Amino acid sequence: MHTCARGPGWCAGVKANAAMWGVISYLQSPELVAGFQRFCGLVPVPTETPNGSVKANGDSSGSVKTHRRKAERVNGKPASHDSNSNYKSDSLQSDNKIREHHRPQYEVKNWILYVLFVASAMLGHEVFYITCLPCIHWNLDTFLCRRLVNMWAVVMYIGQVMKDILKLPRPPAPVVVKLETRVDAEYGMPSTHAMAATAIFFTLLLSAQERVKFQFEVGLTVAVVLSALVCLSRLYTGMHSALDVICGALISAGIMIVSYPYWETFDRLQLHNPISPAVALILPLFLCYKYPELDHYSTTRGDTTIILGCAAGSSVGYWVNERLGRTFELVAPFPVTLSPLTPTAFGHGVARFLVGVGMLVLTRQVFRWASLRALCLVYGASPRDIDARRRKEIEVPYKFITYTTIGLVNSMMNTKDDILKNVGYQTLVP
Repeated sequence: MHTCARGPGWCAGVKANAAMWGVISYLQSPELVAGFQRFCGLVPVPTETPNGSVKANGDSSGSVKTHRRKAERVNGKPASHDSNSNYKSDSLQSDNKIREHHRPQYEVKNWILYVLFVASAMLGHEVFYITCLPCIHWNLDTFLCRRLVNMWAVVMYIGQVMKDILKLPRPPAPVVVKLETRVDAEYGMPSTHAMAATAIFFTLLLSAQERVKFQFEVGLTVAVVLSALVCLSRLYTGMHSALDVICGALISAGIMIVSYPYWETFDRLQLHNPISPAVALILPLFLCYKYPELDHYSTTRGDTTIILGCAAGSSVGYWVNERLGRTFELVAPFPVTLSPLTPTAFGHGVARFLVGVGMLVLTRQVFRWASLRALCLVYGASPRDIDARRRKEIEVPYKFITYTTIGLVNSMMNTKDDILKNVGYQTLVP
């Protein structure tokens, strides 16, 4: 009988360690993602190679649907190839020639799941949060919007930075079918869609129970279902491994558990501390400039700047509203009861949303145009030069200025208690 020379405890530890890495390897496997896609009716179709033979799209040498990407220059030099399997650069060519990045063609056999998961994936995009979180401010409760924006900014910054520090690749195509292309140059671990969805839906659940009466079990079910749909959509679209998604959700849950006891304290400091506006502007801008550097261009830094800019502008707006006496909160006793939503109130809410989004879009266009041209003038670059716009000294300030202004406009668009009256809260501060 074979015995372990170093003792049974050591051998058990080695076996447990091997089993753990086996599970991690399985969860990170692109074949697991491809299997989930096929199970849900999203399958690659065979394509014809240049010599006329037919190959399945699981073979990376096959001729497939293509997507062009230009290798970016960093510090004046072509970017080198790194561990991200979805980023392809041609570092041997000094003129940064375009390379072909192959993607499989696919067939949808279950359109219900296709629509469900593609729509669910949209719930994790920055554009969704930038347009829908203000709707809560304009139509429901500024308190809830503050909580959601704060938590969204924290988890997204941590997630984006972890991606560019860990540098773990996304599932490669054509092993999996890719339904999105914009973030291909980003790394995969952790899934910020999973982080954002977990943070937003569960922060809303925990914060709303302090304000309004509802059945907690129903709210918990809704939060779990929506978070799960967003997480599964990242597998369905081929953008993340199961490990990316699980880690994203767990990291977000951990951040919420650690920070939850201090939410009320942060609310008080954000609204009443005299240095709150300075901290809200300086700290996010500093974090944007100190964002981890990569050897190729990635959308993570720009997206992070957008998120932190929105949060910074909103925070300043909340503080200004408090100073001007324009912060209108529900009165005790909490939680209050929502009265039925009438057609008139619904119409007013839709009108406010459309006008508000229109104002945000107009703000974005004006300040983006002005700030980008001013910075390009300072640095002697053309606003039409995509490479110049991606330089840190231009990208960070122009996006931060633009989206800080958007956050400020959002939080300052306050129609007193009419917002809450039309939704149907019973008691208000006049």
